[in-house]
Amino acid sequence: MTDPVFRLRAGARALEHIRRNGLSPDDIACIPAAAGGPKGLALIPLDRWLFGEWLPRGKSMPTLVGASIGAWRMSAGAQADPLAALDRLAQAYVHSQRYRVGVTPSEVAQKIVGLAESVAQPWAARPDVPLRVIVSRAVGPLAGRTSRTAFARIAVSNALSRARLARHLDRHVFASGPVSPLDALWQDPFATQHHPLGADNCVAALTASGSIPLICDAVGHIPGVPDAHYWDGGLIDYHIHLPYHRLPGLTLYPHFVEGVVPGWLDKFLPWRKQGFGKGPEWLSSMLLIAPSPALLAKLPNGKLPDRNDFYRYALDHDAREAAWRRAMGECERIAEAFARWVEKPDPAQVLPL
Repeated sequence: MTDPVFRLRAGARALEHIRRNGLSPDDIACIPAAAGGPKGLALIPLDRWLFGEWLPRGKSMPTLVGASIGAWRMSAGAQADPLAALDRLAQAYVHSQRYRVGVTPSEVAQKIVGLAESVAQPWAARPDVPLRVIVSRAVGPLAGRTSRTAFARIAVSNALSRARLARHLDRHVFASGPVSPLDALWQDPFATQHHPLGADNCVAALTASGSIPLICDAVGHIPGVPDAHYWDGGLIDYHIHLPYHRLPGLTLYPHFVEGVVPGWLDKFLPWRKQGFGKGPEWLSSMLLIAPSPALLAKLPNGKLPDRNDFYRYALDHDAREAAWRRAMGECERIAEAFARWVEKPDPAQVLPL
């Protein structure tokens, strides 16, 4: 019977591996982390177990890759003291985002800088951990424009094809740690550039990765790259849909839904969603863990924290923060239950991805 607090989904190759070998830290080649705003809070308790207890038992660390809050979570996991960094991120994300009515994009941008600093100061990324932070850069007709009309046009372009979205956005990957097999997987219509990630540019890169258009200002300057408008990495890589089957190992995906949506604008396009029982080749080596419907039903408002909570609770910041803390507390059960499952993996609990 499926564990009542989480759902496991796996591609065919991952499931066969689990049947034959179980699951160990050395099996994991990559851990992606999706954009998704406050929903990422629900995964921090699992992150604490992964980076604080389970992964250190392995011979080497997997590649960590993320966009937006996923980039912040993975950057925290890559630090020499990951638990302290994750705690700082959770504290800052829950308690620092008190917005007034009529808040401006510039004011929100300053809050995002603070969230990035909660992870990046001090910056003490382990040199043996491959970390990749995704940022989108506006190019072509979108460069220098932040109007709703401009972004409506790229939404139409994206609906026609992902390739058309590439006329408006480039992908920039900021990397620390050793070379990774993941670095060869960025083969799609989006122009992709790789840059070092370090103490001099980590705050700016992490800020850019979480800067949502129209909600906050773009980041104009990241040390080491040309000045431009840099935006949320989730615009291109919402759930980071890559050909993970080419990696020499499994991909473990702590996630808040049971499938993978390529870009942020694709969440409005059902035909773009991957997984959800479809079993695409790219996800054949992936094991995905997400909150179960039973757990979600026990959370405040019957759902994960999300950006709508800022409107739901408005100026009642204490109520919103209490709801988010309660949600994170409930989601500690996912980490506890998954730790038990890993000790004795039961393939019967794994659904198709």
